[in-house]
Amino acid sequence: MNICIIGSGYVGLVSGACFSELGNKVVCVDNNKEKIENLKKGIIPIYEPGLEELVLRNYKNKRLNFSTEIDSSIKKSDIIFICVGTPTNKNSNNANLKYVFKVVSSIKNNLNKYKIIVTKSTVPVMTGDKIEKVLNLNKNKIRFDVISNPEFLREGEAIRDFMYPDRVVVGTNSKKANNVMKSLYLPLIKKSNRYFQTSRRAAELIKYAANAFLATKISFINEISNLCEKSNIDVKDVSSGIGLDERIGERFLRAGPGYGGSCFPKDTRALVYTAHKFKTNLSIVKSVIKSNDDRYKILLNKIKKIMNNNLKGKNITFLGVTFKAGTDDMREAASLKLIPYLTKRGSKVSYYEPTGEKKNFNYKKVKFVNNLRDACKKADLLIIHTEWNEFKQLNFKKISNKKNYKIYDLRNLYSPTKMKKNNINYYSVGR
Repeated sequence: MNICIIGSGYVGLVSGACFSELGNKVVCVDNNKEKIENLKKGIIPIYEPGLEELVLRNYKNKRLNFSTEIDSSIKKSDIIFICVGTPTNKNSNNANLKYVFKVVSSIKNNLNKYKIIVTKSTVPVMTGDKIEKVLNLNKNKIRFDVISNPEFLREGEAIRDFMYPDRVVVGTNSKKANNVMKSLYLPLIKKSNRYFQTSRRAAELIKYAANAFLATKISFINEISNLCEKSNIDVKDVSSGIGLDERIGERFLRAGPGYGGSCFPKDTRALVYTAHKFKTNLSIVKSVIKSNDDRYKILLNKIKKIMNNNLKGKNITFLGVTFKAGTDDMREAASLKLIPYLTKRGSKVSYYEPTGEKKNFNYKKVKFVNNLRDACKKADLLIIHTEWNEFKQLNFKKISNKKNYKIYDLRNLYSPTKMKKNNINYYSVGR
């Protein structure tokens, strides 16, 4: 099939590479000329394991191409995937759809035959209705179908999630469009009943509801971890104990610094905004948002307690600053709130990050160190912020030159019992 992916960011690039791997002819379109030229040279704009290899192989085999020419790309395609960003609107908590409808306008002007227009971007309920209305203004009256096909890609696991999906959700009432989409996804779903066809509006809501529920699990276990710390209980035991219940499951029941990234924060806010428009109160989701927004305050209070309320002049090193391992994404990471607070209190903050230096911090006050051992050797406090594999087997007896340095493990990577036996000043979350 001839596929046009509009938007070559995280979702668009992963989807385009994977669809081409399945044998389709794919063009990824973006208005960022530098990004497109870099992609043609094999320079990938995001960190995602396995993506570079996939892009290079399919570009070499001419199944995958990159372009800034949106008009011609639309005309040559059979299926158009809208994969542009839908960030939080600055004036409200709703999703900003200006990029989506800019694409829709281009599609409207270049409809030359029957096409399936797919929203893979996360969009509020009834966005498909609005897209359809705009396209129906086209005087050519060429047939088309607008469908919803939300993505469920985890950063750091995106290739696997695409190629081995839990489910493929397709929202359409068109038999023709549904048959085409089922054929497109057949290589991924032929061995299992994981293709779920529903209404367009339901598909749009499924994406938001899924992210809100997963965010709820994270905030729930973080609040339970607060109770565990005060009652001398290991939150990992609680997570395992309730996670064995098949109705609950252990995934996303890991206490830590809170959820972040490109999806959960903006999608929970947008869901609450949508509910408000329909005069519905999502009190649970509202509580989840507040709990996550306040999470950093609890962590800062613990840091102050660990350091005996003496932060001034202390060398504090962050191991990892991204919101999770396996990605270079800094969006809504807890470090963006923790580090500025500590620098304002006079701490000397440095960090080591496997994906390289970040532009999110004040460089005069925050130092990036590109070697793990060098980053740690002068630390008074080590904060394990991101659960990268290289942080899971550290020799804490040799990692710092200071005798009484302390460790605050926000990901519970180590055993408190073993740390105590080794006379290491170790603190963790919910234990």
